[in-house]
Order: sequence, then structure tokens, then C-alpha cells
Amino acid sequence: MATLVLTTVGTALGGPLGGALGTLAGRALDNAIFGAPKHEGARLKELSVTTSSYGSTIPRHFGTVRAAGSIIWATDLVEHKEKSGGGKGKPKVATYSYTTSFAVALASRPIQSVGRIWADGNLLRGAGGDLKAGGEMRVYRGSERQAPDGLIASDIGAGCPAFRGIAYVVFEDLQLADFGNRIPALTFEIISDDGALDLVTMIGEDLNLQSSVHMEGLAGISHDGGSELSLLATLHAGYPLAIDASRGRLSVHAAVNEPDATVINLPPPIADRQGDFGQATGASRSRKAGSQRNALCLRYYDQERDFQPGLQRSRGMAGNGAMETVDFPAGLTADAARRIAEEMAERNLSGREKVAYRVGTLDPAIRPGSYVRPQGETGIWQVAGWEWRAAGVELDLRSVQLRSGSDLRSAGDAGADRKPRDLSNGPTLLSAFELPWDGAGRVNERKIYAAVSSAHEGWAGAALHLDAGDGVLVPAGVAGKTRAVVGTVQSAIPPSTPHLFDRSAQIMVLLADEAFALSDASAQEMAQGRNRARIGAEIIQFGSAVHRGGGLWELTNLLRGRGGTEHAIGSHIPGEDFIFLDDELTLIDSSAISSLADVDVVALGQADPQPVRSTISDSGLTLRPLTPVRAHFVETDTGEGSSKLQWTRRSRGAWAWPDEVEIPLSETFERYEVRFIDAAQDVLAWEVSQPHLELDATTMGQLDSRPKPAKFQIRQVGDYGRSLPLEVSF
Repeated sequence: MATLVLTTVGTALGGPLGGALGTLAGRALDNAIFGAPKHEGARLKELSVTTSSYGSTIPRHFGTVRAAGSIIWATDLVEHKEKSGGGKGKPKVATYSYTTSFAVALASRPIQSVGRIWADGNLLRGAGGDLKAGGEMRVYRGSERQAPDGLIASDIGAGCPAFRGIAYVVFEDLQLADFGNRIPALTFEIISDDGALDLVTMIGEDLNLQSSVHMEGLAGISHDGGSELSLLATLHAGYPLAIDASRGRLSVHAAVNEPDATVINLPPPIADRQGDFGQATGASRSRKAGSQRNALCLRYYDQERDFQPGLQRSRGMAGNGAMETVDFPAGLTADAARRIAEEMAERNLSGREKVAYRVGTLDPAIRPGSYVRPQGETGIWQVAGWEWRAAGVELDLRSVQLRSGSDLRSAGDAGADRKPRDLSNGPTLLSAFELPWDGAGRVNERKIYAAVSSAHEGWAGAALHLDAGDGVLVPAGVAGKTRAVVGTVQSAIPPSTPHLFDRSAQIMVLLADEAFALSDASAQEMAQGRNRARIGAEIIQFGSAVHRGGGLWELTNLLRGRGGTEHAIGSHIPGEDFIFLDDELTLIDSSAISSLADVDVVALGQADPQPVRSTISDSGLTLRPLTPVRAHFVETDTGEGSSKLQWTRRSRGAWAWPDEVEIPLSETFERYEVRFIDAAQDVLAWEVSQPHLELDATTMGQLDSRPKPAKFQIRQVGDYGRSLPLEVSF
């Protein structure tokens, strides 16, 4: 006997094949294809997660699938403690983090590679092979000659297994901070085979299997256990198979409607008074009720949505009861799933009529799946199976409607794509600098910042340290995943006044990442500190930011020399660093720096092959007094020829200029150093405690006799240093 398709199976096809096929002997065409309203088969699972249960099966994977695994080895959690703070009255803070190492078995047959990895639904490893969390990963592809993993061997010892024939991955020191300090629920994109899936490879070459089945749109499928017959039965749910074992070899081909197939005309039936059917005519006919096509839903793993479960509905009536839903646990495109659903619904309608038909001899061209035309019948029929009887050969026939595959094709819709973004990690960009005091906090506390960033949106942050030399690193905190907005200046910047808006100049800035963005600010918002940026040693503000494409921005409506940095207005060149001053900067604990000389800030991120260094620019700027302004000579009434040089002081952290009161002094005393420098570089010096210098007639005469050009330099003396000089020509 030969049968068209597989149904329930018992023994393994790779073992007693004859017994397995004997079980199929005499079976009619599988109800899953012809006429039955209910499909049975492998269940579609929601994406399972990694387990570590004893006795769990390790599946075989074909093509590309997304699957969990079984943890086969793990270490205890390793605690890491890092202390920070504790200087100048600050409390000490201890930060704890945890790592672990473990191995996950993925497949019981060799694989090609491992692609993306999801942890708690988010990407842990991208398509480029980059881990989104700290640690290392190694892939063992399931070779019969693979050696034991060195890390596992160091833990287990001489008896460490090599897990030959099992594909697995090893995670070493995986950081668990993003997963609640536990091993996350993992699923893996497993690439087992390249190219189209081949049924012979999937079932096994030792079965003398002949097959030319093309499984269009099948990306991958997993076999969780059982015989090869159960895998065939699973595949048969989506790709109907015709099986013929009558010619000494197991032949499997597609049992689909082929409009160009050869149709064989059957001879007249043979009547037999002793038979089970057709005693007078040699044929028996049956028909199921209903003639309309009912809709059907197919559940599958959607390749376009990271193999999440998807649903496609065929055309047709919904019917009176619940719509039939068929699980096909395979990775498919939306179009392929829609086509399979349409074909299933079509087969339900086509197979409603059956004919049992007896002939005297069997044409050698007839086999399961062949198309025939019985005598006296209209339409085309397909051979579901045949069986020898004493009075001839009984054929089991099912009605079919030969339709072109294009008649059943319609585009499928995968639905909303809510996949986690695969953002690549990249090297860290670092710039450390000191800023003027903003008036908040203690007056003697330095404001040292690190602009820590990257040109890659998937950058995962970096650990910061201070390098005091001789290999001594002092922890300085962690820069999170939020990147500072940084770039480089592309154009020359002309000098300008620090006292007025510069509405004619423009600054072209190329940001490190096109994802970075700048925005406009009104004059009132700028007065509140919006849109501040550091270019070289100068702090600017900009009112207008226009995107010129890519990462290029044009900044106009400028305020220059902000925060007492007017001395750096004229010192710019193209290629200087641009750093946007906002809350994304990382504040460095100055208590650790105060005792260290020539300190570098060091950053190390996951994608940094070497630590990234930056010397602190403008060191001491926070505590340095501001340069006085508005210096000029005025006449005095102390005598003819005398004069007074006076100026206006500025104070650190006091950026407003109230009209009613004097600007508060941020130092514990008020003191100024005034120097007179002539053309010969001879110097006269005075020290005063008021913002003016009295010069009597004698002194003025001496100064007039000095070689020219000459100038006065005025510096404010503070608790921690002197200001940059204010120069007045004489």
C-alpha cells in the first residue's frame, strides 16, 4: 500500500522504518489536508526562555530560528564594590555591581553561527556581534572535535566535558546591572544552515530518501524531540507531503495542486460482490456537507518581526462557530504564511468529495499524489492511497481543483514593527575641562566636568578614573548611556565683542553623530543660561541653530566670551572641539583631584580597545578670580598732574549686574595687583585693596618718561589665585 501523507507516528523513522511505514499502511489521505475541519500537529509556543532543568531536550534547528537554550554550567554571582566620595565632608558611597559566567546549550546538531541575542526582550547582542552589556561571549558550533572551554575547565577540572555534537555559547563575566543582578531570560538567533532548507538534510541521508520538495518562504524550524516522522508531520502541516514507499525507496514529494500536471484516465471500475464497497459498480462515493470556503487563521513565527508569533488569515467566510486556527511552529515571512493559510483553506474546500475506486491492475505511473480522471466522473481527482485486494486494486481518491499558485497569492502583513533597535556600540569620546563657578554650592569647590560621548548611538557608557601617574587609578564615577553632545568646529570664528549680540557671525559645527540635535533659544532663555557651549577655551551662547544636513549645524545670534572667557575670543581655529554645556556632562569629584598633580581623566567603555585619556583643560578656572572690567583714568583734586586709574570688579558666580547694590565679593578679601610695563619690559608694581590706584604728580611724571609703548595690567587677587590681566594702554 502507498499513502499520500503522514499522520500520527510511533516508532522512529531512523530505526525500524518498516514498522513505521507499516503503521501507515492502509491509511487514507491525511485529514489535515482533505476535508477535516480541524488540524492537529506541533503547537506554536510563545518564545520560551532559557532554563536549567534536568532532562530538558536540546532541540535540532534547521535554517534560522529564534530559540532559548538550556544552561549547562554557571558560576555564582561575583560581587564588585567601588567606593567614591568621602572628601571635604562628603559621605563615602559604595556602589555594588555583579557579574556571572555561564554556558547555554543551543542545539543538538552543528550550527553555522549565532546572530542576535535577546535578554528580557531587549537586544543583548546586535547583528554586528557587539554585546550591549559588559563581558565576553564565545560560540562553540557543535563540532565533534571541539575542545573543552578553558573557563569551564578551570572551574570543573580534569573531567570537564567538551560537549561534542552540541552547539553552545559561553558568557564570561557578563554584567548583570541591566537585568536586576540576575541571569536574564535569553533567546538566540541561531543560524544552522545556509541557503534554502533541504528535506533530505533535515530527515537524514541514511534513510535512502528521495525528495524534491521546495518549501518556499521557510526560514527555519526547530525539532524539539521525537522521530524524524514527527518532524515530517510538522512540516506537512504547512507544506503537504506525498509519501510513496511502494517502489523500494522512500519518496517524498509535494502534494500540491499543479495545474500543468499530467492527468491519467482510469479504466472502468471492477465490480465485486464480495467487496466492501461498490458491489454493483466497483466505486463508492461520499461527500461532506457545505460548499462555501471558510476562512482559516495560521499562527507562525514571523521572520520580519524577530520571530515573534504572528497570525495570518485566509480569505473566506468566518463560519458559524469559532474560526479554525492552525499552529505551524516555523519561521516564515508574512507573505509565505498568508499563502500557506490560503492553501490550507483551499484544500479544506477541495477535499470534501471522496471516491473509493477499484481497478484490475495499477498503472505504474500512478502513485500517491497523482492526478486521475475516473470513468463517469467530472473534474480531477488525486490519489490519496491504494491497497491490493483479492479482486484488484482499491484506489482512495479525493477531489481537487487545479488552480495556479498565483491565484492563492496575496501579500501578507506582518503588523506593527516594534523590534528593539539594534544600536551599535563604539569608541568613547572624552574631553575633560574646568568651568567657571556658577554660583551654586561652595565657593571653593572646583567644577570639573567630563564630556563623555560617542559617535555611536548604541554606546553603553564608560567607567571614569583619575590617573595620578605610576599606574595609580582613582575611581571617578561612571558615565551613563546618555551621551554628551560634542562635535568639531568646521569654520574660522572671527573676533567679536563680549558685550553685545553678534548677529553677523556664524559658526559651522559638525556634531559627532547625526542623531544629535541643537535648538533655538530666545534672548530671555539665553539670559537663564540656555544654549551654552564650549569652543576651545571660550564659552559662547547661540540663539539660532539651523540644521544644514547630516551632522552639520549653523549657529548664529551669538554671545561671546561668556563666564569670564573673553580672553579666548580671538584664539580659534577650525577643528576645535565643540561641547554643548548641559546636564549630560559628568561632574568629576574635585576632592580626589585637589591632592593630585597633572591629573588625566581616563574613560574605558565596552567598545574601547584602549583607555581614552584627556588632560583637564583650564585647570583652576573655577577658583580663579574674574578679570576686572571698565578700566579708565579720571582726574583727581589731590594736585595738578595727579591721576587715578579705576576699574570695576567682577565676582565669581555673580553673573547678574544689579543696579541698586554692589556685586558681592566671592573672596575673603578684596585685593588687586597693578603693574606698569614699559617698552623695555621694566616693571613697576602696586597692590591695592580698592578698585582704583591713586597716582600723584611725581609718579605720573616718572611714568611719562618711560619708553613707549607702555601699559598697565590689573589683576584681582583671590583666595586661590590671580585673575588674567586687564590691560590699559598708557
